[in-house]
This record gives sequence, C-alpha cells and structure tokens, in this order.
Amino acid sequence: MKKGIHPDYKEITVVLSDGTEMKTRSTMNVSDGIYKSEVDSKNHPFYNKDQKITQKAGRIDRFNKRYAKK
Repeated sequence: MKKGIHPDYKEITVVLSDGTEMKTRSTMNVSDGIYKSEVDSKNHPFYNKDQKITQKAGRIDRFNKRYAKK
C-alpha cells in the first residue's frame, strides 16, 4: 500500500436502534468513535416482513380500472 493515500482504519462502536452495541473497525469519520444507526435489520420492513402489501393492491386496482375493456 502507498503511504498517505488511504483513510485511517480505526475501531468504532456501532449502536443499533434497539440499543445493542457492537465494536468493529471502519474508515468512517466519527469524532467520538460511536456510530448510531437509525435503520437496521430489526426495524427495517425488508427484514421483518412488515411491508405495505395494501399499496401494491391499490396500484393493481388502479391499473385494472384504467385499462379495463369496456
């Protein structure tokens, strides 16, 4: 590796939305060494299967109304 062109690789603490903490190494520039995550696998709809299915159904109904054969 060339000297002076790479960011610092240091240990940080990641705090998840439920308060869980874990230590990892990162090049993130956090001044106090703590990164607070707002979105993680415990509260994101993609991971907890809490997606809005009704919105999809509404779009299908709108499509069918618009392009229905008269």
